[in-house]
Amino acid sequence: MKDKRGRPLILISNDDGIEAAGILSLAAALDSIGDIVIAAPLQEMSAVGHAITMRDPVRARPWPFRGPSGQLTAYAVSGTPADCVKLALDKLVPRQPDLVVSGINHGPNTAVNVIYSGTVSAATEAAILGIPAIAFSYCKWGNGDFEASGRVAQKVVQQVLSNEWPPGILLNVNIPDIPYGQMKGFMITRQAQARWEEQFAERLDPFDRPYYWLSGTFVNLDKGTNTDLWAVENGWVSVTPVQHDLTAYRAMESLQQWDWDEQA
Repeated sequence: MKDKRGRPLILISNDDGIEAAGILSLAAALDSIGDIVIAAPLQEMSAVGHAITMRDPVRARPWPFRGPSGQLTAYAVSGTPADCVKLALDKLVPRQPDLVVSGINHGPNTAVNVIYSGTVSAATEAAILGIPAIAFSYCKWGNGDFEASGRVAQKVVQQVLSNEWPPGILLNVNIPDIPYGQMKGFMITRQAQARWEEQFAERLDPFDRPYYWLSGTFVNLDKGTNTDLWAVENGWVSVTPVQHDLTAYRAMESLQQWDWDEQA
């Protein structure tokens, strides 16, 4: 339901923190499209997945956040990206948003990274609750051309607001690190098959106690040309529909053939 002016209400979150360049660009890009409320982590929460806070209080405090139209309603939240969306929907927004948008993430969220991503999880939380949701990621670590990513976000948001969208599904959008004018367009993709080959480097602290630092190499196992990885590497904006239902439907038929009659 839009407000009396016909403007949609858009909730924005992320996992890089409320002062990250990506969320500043996203809010600026969407300010002209709808009424904005921001609920983002006070600190960086990258790679926390869909974690939620249960054993500590979650705090939200108003945060100075300026967009093209002036001061925006914004809150810095002490919890995870999923916490931000949960809290905002229950306490911080005046009504149910028409759309929840997460990002723009610093770095790609393609392939298996979807599982680890706090950015994607913020959008997933909204999708679980039946609200249209989008996760945006700029495929470069650190800062870059977030203005181009903002233009991509405008286009995708306008499409989602203009079309019917099934509940429970979000769009995971990955944007290549090239100028906007050089992007080939939008490609509807699937999640690539990939994995991290990881190891923990063992080191010693000043008291000779061991500690471990995770590092790894990302390995693309997928030769397909309709994947999120292929699209971004070849100059396309990747748009992947994602759902939180993790059931392996192809395995159900095989499981039915097992002998389940014997007593456990």
